[in-house]
Amino acid sequence: MKAEYDLSRMKSRRNPYASKLKKPVTMRLSEDVVVYFKGMAMEAGVPYQSLINLYLRDCVTQHRQVEINWPAKP
Repeated sequence: MKAEYDLSRMKSRRNPYASKLKKPVTMRLSEDVVVYFKGMAMEAGVPYQSLINLYLRDCVTQHRQVEINWPAKP
């Protein structure tokens, strides 16, 4: 193996995985939600953030919509 390599003539190229990178976000979740996913994650042997991501990804692929029924104002 060489002690030094000349990379000056090396051509750059786009990262083929750049579209699949994850974006870090800050979310406020209820404590009971976090406890629920942490418990499921321990049983499955995966990090709880990954489990939440998998669940949300499933919602996206299944085109699930949230039904919100706000109480009427008196």
